[in-house]
Amino acid sequence: MSAESSNLSNIEHRAVIKYFVKKGKTPKEIFEDMVSVLQESAPSYTMVKKWARLFQQGRESCEDDPRPGRPVTIAEELQISKERVGEIIHEHMNMRKISARWVPKMLTPFDKQRRLQTSKDFLELVGDNIDEICDRIVTVDETWVRQYDPESKQESMQWTKKGERPPKKFKVQKSASKLMATIFWDSEGVLLIDYLPKGTTMNGQYYANLLAQAREAVVQKRRGKLSRGVLFFTRQCICPHGAGFEAGPEGHGLLGN
Repeated sequence: MSAESSNLSNIEHRAVIKYFVKKGKTPKEIFEDMVSVLQESAPSYTMVKKWARLFQQGRESCEDDPRPGRPVTIAEELQISKERVGEIIHEHMNMRKISARWVPKMLTPFDKQRRLQTSKDFLELVGDNIDEICDRIVTVDETWVRQYDPESKQESMQWTKKGERPPKKFKVQKSASKLMATIFWDSEGVLLIDYLPKGTTMNGQYYANLLAQAREAVVQKRRGKLSRGVLFFTRQCICPHGAGFEAGPEGHGLLGN
């Protein structure tokens, strides 16, 4: 038998051992028989004894059992070098591995159109008085303060072809706990931060109290600003009574003096 034809894989070695076990041969007899045929490419006596014992115990599969821990790499699976794998991926498949670009949220076509229209309305409102208008603006937004384990930049990398745009990855993480924070701010900085107590619902009365606190924060931290008229921008125009809030066009209003 030629050296090339006797160069069997591990699976083929095990199949031969399994065949001889079923014929009633001992591990020593199997090893000697395989050495006489395969010579230097024959498996070790330790391997023959191990697999002969497994087949005697009723094992049928010649494949390795799945092992926990590090997964098998492409190079190990194909039995080629890592350098060769890299050459195939980069030079022949024209692929590269890049990180996803973080974006705050996915916008629908309706969301994009609404933002476009809001921007046009604001530009019309501003006119030539950009500095004056921006100085009068107070805005608010809510956010969840979360405790989470973010995916690292390395873990988020993906394979793409050269010239392709990097993928987007939305910030969705499993949170252990969360707390809703409402922040009011203007061009000079943060005016008020409120943390919604656990078990409390954000309803009209709670928001009315928040607006009253925001008005007081403007009075205390921005002397004279309230008398000039504060443009209050929010995602929704909520107009509770008794909060010193005067309704304006959709999306913004005026904190009364």
